[in-house]
Amino acid sequence: MPDGFRVRILTPMGEVLDASAGHLRAPAPDGLFGVMARHAPMVAELAIGAIVVTDPAGGTRHFATTGGVLRVAGGEAVALVDAAEEAAEIDIERARRALERARHRLASRAAGAVDLSRAELALARALNRLRVAERVQL
Repeated sequence: MPDGFRVRILTPMGEVLDASAGHLRAPAPDGLFGVMARHAPMVAELAIGAIVVTDPAGGTRHFATTGGVLRVAGGEAVALVDAAEEAAEIDIERARRALERARHRLASRAAGAVDLSRAELALARALNRLRVAERVQL
């Protein structure tokens, strides 16, 4: 791919993306990083956030993703993530309901029946899905 590089996003459920890109932006635990064609080989941890893929012509695609790893080598970047959804496919109402459920669980944690780490993770995932979907729809 002379004008770009191959990008793949894979989840346990299957492949979400296989495309040519001019640039990729991904979330790491300590901030965002970018990858371009001929990038040095690397492996990076991914955090909950948005992977933004810019094709060689300048069009962008946004994906709400959960944690995983990104491997760059041999002219391709492969993201192995727990879950990924393209912004246009996110059901905003469903994400809002998930956000409210997570907030309710966190608010009721005094009852002792709530797994705090799971509730916080659910909240982070729901917020991420909403941010990605709403940012793209603006």
